[in-house]
Amino acid sequence: MRQHGLKKALGERFGDEIRFFKGWIDKPRAVGSIIPTSSFTARKMASVVNPDSGLPVLELGPGTGVITKAILARSIKPENLWSVEYSADFVEHLTEIFPAVNIVQGDAFNLDAALPEKGMVFDSVVSGVPLLNFPVEQRVRYIESLLDRIPAGRPIVQLTYGPLSPVPPRRGNYSVEHFDFIVRNLPPTQLWIYRRGARA
Repeated sequence: MRQHGLKKALGERFGDEIRFFKGWIDKPRAVGSIIPTSSFTARKMASVVNPDSGLPVLELGPGTGVITKAILARSIKPENLWSVEYSADFVEHLTEIFPAVNIVQGDAFNLDAALPEKGMVFDSVVSGVPLLNFPVEQRVRYIESLLDRIPAGRPIVQLTYGPLSPVPPRRGNYSVEHFDFIVRNLPPTQLWIYRRGARA
């Protein structure tokens, strides 16, 4: 029985990796890596979410859903999670495995068009968008626009495969904090947190 469960888990993981690689081949600017984020990295990113805030959580670039699963494991109700994904193939996959989550096909750089209501407020933002594929000015605008959607002091957590913060400090009204360096991810991943105002 245990062996069957292991085979099933390995099969699902392999399927996710094939799906991710195909997405990377089709749209390399929209998919930052050829394999999905590790579950260890996903849990670390999801740890910033406050399940007691009463606010929904915004996930950007969920890919195959590894981070989505970790966010839900933080006792976030599926209907309180909004996941915006650019790839139609990933959206179809995510809708299948997370039918109660608000899966939206859209552009993380244009959330006013992607989300059903303007001015939606979220507890925090978990971002897997490959920011290094975009110009620095666009990255700064991205972070600024996300900080407008969360309470002062609440975090945006962003992963990157580069050694430095993908959004440089002192370019806008936000602070930059190194959160973690995860060697157990392939490739190794840096996590960064962006905030505005006092911590909460």
